[in-house]
Amino acid sequence: MPHSNKKMLSFFLTTKCNLCCRYCYNAKERNSIQEQTIPLEIANAATDWYFANNESRHIRFYGPGEPTQEFETMKAITDYAKNHKNGGNKVTVEIQTNGVFTNDIREWILNNANIVWMSFDGMKDIQNYNRPLNPKYSQIFEGKTSANVLEDNVKWLIQNKADRNLMIGARVTITDSNIEKQKEMVDYFYNLGIRYVWTNPLFYSVGKIPVCDDIEKKSNYKFDMDSYVRNYLEAYEHAKGKGLFWGSFLTVNFDGESPYHCRCCIPKEAPHITPDGYISACDMVVLGEYAYHMSPFIVGKWNTDTKQFDFYENKIKKLNERKSTNMVHCEKCEVQLHCGGCCLGETVNETGKLDGQNPIKCVAIKKLFDTLGKTAPYPYLHP
Repeated sequence: MPHSNKKMLSFFLTTKCNLCCRYCYNAKERNSIQEQTIPLEIANAATDWYFANNESRHIRFYGPGEPTQEFETMKAITDYAKNHKNGGNKVTVEIQTNGVFTNDIREWILNNANIVWMSFDGMKDIQNYNRPLNPKYSQIFEGKTSANVLEDNVKWLIQNKADRNLMIGARVTITDSNIEKQKEMVDYFYNLGIRYVWTNPLFYSVGKIPVCDDIEKKSNYKFDMDSYVRNYLEAYEHAKGKGLFWGSFLTVNFDGESPYHCRCCIPKEAPHITPDGYISACDMVVLGEYAYHMSPFIVGKWNTDTKQFDFYENKIKKLNERKSTNMVHCEKCEVQLHCGGCCLGETVNETGKLDGQNPIKCVAIKKLFDTLGKTAPYPYLHP
């Protein structure tokens, strides 16, 4: 099914993080403000609203920091949802985490989560280089590296899941350090017990202005898309032979047809609640008050007086209208309904326009579709 079919309520739980990732897309934004975590009142109200207006009972924990850094809040939100009078018994839980957490947290995840995506960049040397542990947390993990803690947690969860409805997968950022090691990563993840992997080409961080107006950011960005596509296809075939799913963010719609790229365009069906009480349509827009050129994705806010969410219907309408069938540069594209106009968050960040175009990714998606074509339905949709 197309990526936009992933309907869920996402909680951008906290800005706190225990890693210092080199390529973090929101580090400057987070580090420039006081740490924030979603108030339970707002999280529970979001659950009430979502369950009253949507059939889905899937909740998800995501950044902008590391959600397990607010473990008690995550537990409380989950308990509230699972005990909700309006379909709480149907709730499923998804977490995207850096995997660097303590034993009590992994035990809770084992018994409460259904889908866990580990942000994981491959072999230990690459993981430790791209995603080093914040030094102030070294004592908690007895001097271990992020790779050591992550590996241990992955193995433990997989070994102990038994017949639980629990999938442990990896979400990999591809950088120049691992772009040519994708086949090697397939073997590495397979040996850990992981069977589902989504890869994402490195994208630009989000700042105060669009990338098109940021000369320094453009000059510092280095990514060989041709190399990514070539190595991805080799790894894809290698993974298929081992019974491992090797996905790409560029192929998220190859198993279905839709004029939408993703849930950004239907935010009332897949809202994201920010730590500062706003409703975002996009994973790249994690704080409402500091959205800058990404403000088209801020589609609502918690009203402290009425104790309800106010929706910005004009913004939602514009997002609803952002379809590949409505854009000139997509008009004659043979991949129009298997792309949906590329990632909307990345497009707005790079061009400053909802109907902008990313020509490099357009070419890459066409190359991938020429080889892969329409695929069988994905067992697990991209995080």
